[in-house]
Amino acid sequence: MNFESELAQGKFFIPECTVCEKIVWPPAEFCNNCMGTVSLKKGDFMGKILEYSVHNEAYFCIVEIENTFRIMAKISEKPHIGQDVKISKCGINNGNYFFQVN
Repeated sequence: MNFESELAQGKFFIPECTVCEKIVWPPAEFCNNCMGTVSLKKGDFMGKILEYSVHNEAYFCIVEIENTFRIMAKISEKPHIGQDVKISKCGINNGNYFFQVN
């Protein structure tokens, strides 16, 4: 089980080092802190909107997940800075990661 194969199936996991417990982002097989192996942590991870933009009536936002790393995500309604969100949909489309939050 690796991050990309799970993401391709629409499942979001956070890669975490089995030795030092550091979140490894961008996802990798080995920790960039201690070179320990990485496992995938499952959960309903919360994020906070740091900024957002609108393009052709679609909203996009930068979300900080678990106070650690940031992703760009789509959101269906007008967001506000500081809003708590979680990933509702994710995957890989044409080789690119995509995330949707609510």
